[in-house]
Amino acid sequence: MDHNESIGCTVEECKYHCKDDDYCTLNQIQVVKHEMKATTTECTDCGSFEANY
Repeated sequence: MDHNESIGCTVEECKYHCKDDDYCTLNQIQVVKHEMKATTTECTDCGSFEANY
């Protein structure tokens, strides 16, 4: 499966995760925050995530 070597990903539950390697298959992703001010990694998520089931 083609993947984007600029976007590493280990979330196997995402429909865009490359099944052969730990990369995303999207051309770009949207990183989102779920706090008013993002001060830690835990305050951000991949907004492009979609469950693969």
